[in-house]
Amino acid sequence: MSQNESSHATLWKLIKDIRFGMLTHRAESGELHAHPLTTQNKDMDEQAQLYFFIPRNGELYARLLRDGQVNVSYADPDRDSYVSLSGSAGFIEDMARKEALWSPMAKAWFPEGVTDPNLALLSIRIGHAEYWDVKENKMLQLFKMAAAAISGKPPTHLGEHKELSLG
Repeated sequence: MSQNESSHATLWKLIKDIRFGMLTHRAESGELHAHPLTTQNKDMDEQAQLYFFIPRNGELYARLLRDGQVNVSYADPDRDSYVSLSGSAGFIEDMARKEALWSPMAKAWFPEGVTDPNLALLSIRIGHAEYWDVKENKMLQLFKMAAAAISGKPPTHLGEHKELSLG
């Protein structure tokens, strides 16, 4: 397995069970805005892309056409797992891809189904990723933090923190 394949597999393992990602983008005013979106991927593809369905008639679609630099973050506090992904947004007009990613839950937002003219397939090509994945149980974490508070030295080895370049 190549390093890229390994990186993709690690990222997918960390985010696959997290239902929503928070997509952050820059508005015209320069302010950062974030939107919760449901990741549609069934796995992480070889191009390191994430897919989301969004409405064409919404502000997010218009904003991403103007500035496609985004961040998507995922958090699973129960597993102490956190992921931040930076990349570029684009739109895919591929009916086969839309059909492959479609789920019955998407129909709540797009009542005409996968052929709904308001359905846009947003693709985020990941360029950079960073994650924090704590493997220790809560008791060991608390012990390490208490020891750090007493010693005055920051806690060490509270899980894995890694940065990946995928672009």
